[in-house]
Amino acid sequence: QLQLVESGGGLVQPGGSLRLSCAASGFTLDYYAIGWFRQAPGKEREGISCISIKSGRTYYADSVKGRFTMSTDNAKNTVYLQIDSLKPEDTAVYYCAADRILFGRCVLSKTDYDYWGQGTQVTVSS
Repeated sequence: QLQLVESGGGLVQPGGSLRLSCAASGFTLDYYAIGWFRQAPGKEREGISCISIKSGRTYYADSVKGRFTMSTDNAKNTVYLQIDSLKPEDTAVYYCAADRILFGRCVLSKTDYDYWGQGTQVTVSS
């Protein structure tokens, strides 16, 4: 069955970097959008970035633009989120999700995504 598995989270100091992975199985990414979302304690889950696999186009929320970068490895059926210049306010559980968009563009609305991973914790603290 279709499955997404995130990895790469951890504890990092402010200013540090992490690379999160989202490995897909049970389907190929070609006609999907992959979105990254995060949820901090007591807050709503927010969309932070997405990529339309077929076009390669990415979109980033203003809060992460310039610090977060998505990339893909089609051979590994995996999407990555490179996070640089981490801040304490980036602390959250990070989720990836898949939306079958065919040739459309990705969006950051969580209601558009049908398949979700279990999440990976990112904690930014000195």
